[in-house]
Amino acid sequence: MTELIRKHGGYRRLKTFIGAEIVYDATVVFCNRFIDRRSRTHDQMVQAARSGRQNIAEGSVVSGTSKKIELKLTSIARASLEELLLDYEDFLRHRGLPQFDKEHPFSQEIRLIGYRSNRSYASYACYFEQTPPEIAANAAICLIHQTIFLLRRQLEVLAQRFETEGGFTERLYHARQKRNSFERWEK
Repeated sequence: MTELIRKHGGYRRLKTFIGAEIVYDATVVFCNRFIDRRSRTHDQMVQAARSGRQNIAEGSVVSGTSKKIELKLTSIARASLEELLLDYEDFLRHRGLPQFDKEHPFSQEIRLIGYRSNRSYASYACYFEQTPPEIAANAAICLIHQTIFLLRRQLEVLAQRFETEGGFTERLYHARQKRNSFERWEK
C-alpha cells in the first residue's frame, strides 16, 4: 500500500527558507537602525519578512497532507517578500538614495555570497550592522530578489508535482478503493 502521509517538513534545509530567514534577520536589524520603532512601517516591514519565513515553514510542514495548502502558503511567502521589496524600494526613493541594479558591482558582491552552501545572516551582517542606509537597503533588495527567484522556482516544482502525483485526497481515495477491491476479492 502507498504511503498516505508522505515525508514532509525539512524546511530548515530549503534554500528558500534559509534565504527568507536571512531576509527576516536583516530586516529586523535594518528597521531597528533606520526606521522609528514606533512607526507602522517598522512593524509592517518586520511582519512581512517574518511572514515570508513562517509561511515557507508552515507550507513545508503541511505538505504531507495538503499539497494545495503547501502551494498556497509558499505563494503567500513570495507575496510577503514582494511587499517587503516594495518597502525597501520606497525607503530609498523617499530619501533620494540610489537603488542599485543587479549588474552594479555591489549587487554582484551580494549575489556571489548567495552561492555559498553555508550562508546565514552572519554572511551578510556587516552590510546591515555597519553600513549607511543605502548600502543596507540595497543588500536587502538583492537578498529579497534572490529569495523570490528561488520561491518562484519552488512553486513551479510544487505545481508540477501536484499535476503528476496528485494530492493527499487522491491518495486517500486510491487507498480506500484498493482496500475495498481487496475486501471484495477475499469474499
